[in-house]
Amino acid sequence: MTENATYDIRLAGHLDFRWADWFDGCTVTNAPDGTAVIHGRALDQAALHGLLQKVRDVGLPLVSVIPVDEPE
Repeated sequence: MTENATYDIRLAGHLDFRWADWFDGCTVTNAPDGTAVIHGRALDQAALHGLLQKVRDVGLPLVSVIPVDEPE
């Protein structure tokens, strides 16, 4: 994982789209399989850990954190 990487953070359960602002402008998408995907860029590892702390605070179980290749 490198600096300024993009991640998909998948949670068990659905979130309202308004959570995107709380997750530093990331997009929140609810999948048909009952999970929510938070998609966004973390400037560095500290920022990623900050997002994961917010995920913990929401109380939904973390399913996965996947780095995503984005076109430049």
